[in-house]
Amino acid sequence: QLRLEQSGGGLVQPGGSLRLSCEAFGTPFDVDPMRWYRQAPGREREFVAEEHSSGKTRYGDSVRGRFTVSRQPQNRLFLQMDNLTPEDTGVYFCNVWAIWGQGAQVTVSS
Repeated sequence: QLRLEQSGGGLVQPGGSLRLSCEAFGTPFDVDPMRWYRQAPGREREFVAEEHSSGKTRYGDSVRGRFTVSRQPQNRLFLQMDNLTPEDTGVYFCNVWAIWGQGAQVTVSS
């Protein structure tokens, strides 16, 4: 059975950077596409980024130009977050199909 295990997150100052990772276990097949979502306290879940095995990517409006999604090797997804703002604070989840990672807390604060 496919499962997703996340690492990364933490506390960072505004303008700083963080890198999240998400590894897929339990499948011999490519998983595609892989996505990142986030949920801030008291707010609805928000789409962050998507990466296809073809290399194509897309981003949510609020993070485009600041976040970069990548996958290397094929079963490990990364989210490089630069120029972070307090509005980026939340729990970040990786996702493929109907499977979700356990979440990683990102707090942007001085």
